[in-house]
Amino acid sequence: MTAPGPDAASRLTGFVGALRGHGVRVGTGETVDAARALEALEFADRELLREGLAATLLHTTDQRRVFDQVFDLYFPRGVGAPEHGPADRDGLRDRLAAALADGDLALLDRLAAEAVDGFGGYGSSPASDGWSSYQTLDRIRPQTLLARVRADLRARSDTEGFDDRLLDDEIRRRIEAFRGQVAAEARRRVAERRGREEIARRAVPPTADRVDFLYAGRDRLVELRRAVQPLARKLATRLAARRRRAARGSIDLRRTLRGSLSTGGVPMRPVLRRRRPVRPELVLLCDVSGSVSGFSDFTMLLVQALHDQFSKVRVFAFVNRIDEVTGLLTHGAADADALGARIRAEATLTGWHGSSDYGVALGEFAERHGAATGPRTTVFVLGDARTNMSDPNLAAVRQIARKARRVHWLNPEPRSQWGTGDSAAPLYAALVEMHECRNVRQLSALVSRLLPV
Repeated sequence: MTAPGPDAASRLTGFVGALRGHGVRVGTGETVDAARALEALEFADRELLREGLAATLLHTTDQRRVFDQVFDLYFPRGVGAPEHGPADRDGLRDRLAAALADGDLALLDRLAAEAVDGFGGYGSSPASDGWSSYQTLDRIRPQTLLARVRADLRARSDTEGFDDRLLDDEIRRRIEAFRGQVAAEARRRVAERRGREEIARRAVPPTADRVDFLYAGRDRLVELRRAVQPLARKLATRLAARRRRAARGSIDLRRTLRGSLSTGGVPMRPVLRRRRPVRPELVLLCDVSGSVSGFSDFTMLLVQALHDQFSKVRVFAFVNRIDEVTGLLTHGAADADALGARIRAEATLTGWHGSSDYGVALGEFAERHGAATGPRTTVFVLGDARTNMSDPNLAAVRQIARKARRVHWLNPEPRSQWGTGDSAAPLYAALVEMHECRNVRQLSALVSRLLPV
């Protein structure tokens, strides 16, 4: 990288715009600070510039993954193809094994560039139509070098006394870092052809709070579960503030007018109807079948973390049978990864088959657990409303809605898919309030707005 040129300002504003497109809140003040950091640090040390811009633009650590990937597009380590001879797979693997053993990050960067250029290109044009990190890694297979790198490290005196498991974990960490370097290089090469803006928009994964529950991989769900406690604290603060405002009561018009007689009819001192503060009750009905379970598991953990805000919280899980899992949730809240497996192993969730049947499950709740709902109860139904062509049992939903104070249905599918295929979402939405809830950002907004006070 060289010193900032005339396009430095436009590159920085494009970089900031790409971060905003991924939900990173960057204001004018932060942008000005970043410009000053860019002017002071210049391009001589790329990693120093990365840290300087991160310090001025980011607010939370979970934004760092998006920041790094977008930074690599707007401030790349190089331009064009790397300078190297013809690609030799075995020779490259030998050099890669040595670099992994040495932990040489600079050499690993160069090897990632060589690997993408030599093995990641696809298409029919002379310069390739694109570059694929998946194709590169499939041909290089760095994960198969673990035993060779371990033997190399074992032969060195500085690893004496290391436990095999700890040593393997360190080697895997280095291999995973190399895989990330290959992905960054492939994005850089594609961005040179298609434009940074398009690749930043399409090829950079969103922050965890914008990942759809239905498509989140295991690693992203782990990130979401780690965010439960901080998010719960924030929502609890909002709920407490709403409860304080609601406790003040509304204006008692009759008493206010009576009191205004002493001031000539001018209501100088409004009289409020004092509310008797009563903590509401909450009931969750959670579909835990298939990919919907990730959404239900996270929401159950979030509500469990908010349990102090309610006088009673009861949680029911279902596939085509329904069972109360409040006790299991309380017991397993500290072990989030095992929550879904624990519920499915210890609760009665299925009958004759393993597919969702909302009609049977909701009917069973209305019949067996009707006492769980009352005039102080708010019911949340969590699920995609896909009934596998079975009877939706609208009568059971009407019965639940009549007994409860309010019923909200949170649907993790996009609104455009409601009513397609076996979805009974429009039928249920005609009876209760149904909300699109695809990611943590939407869930946080809905919970803070819909939870009773």
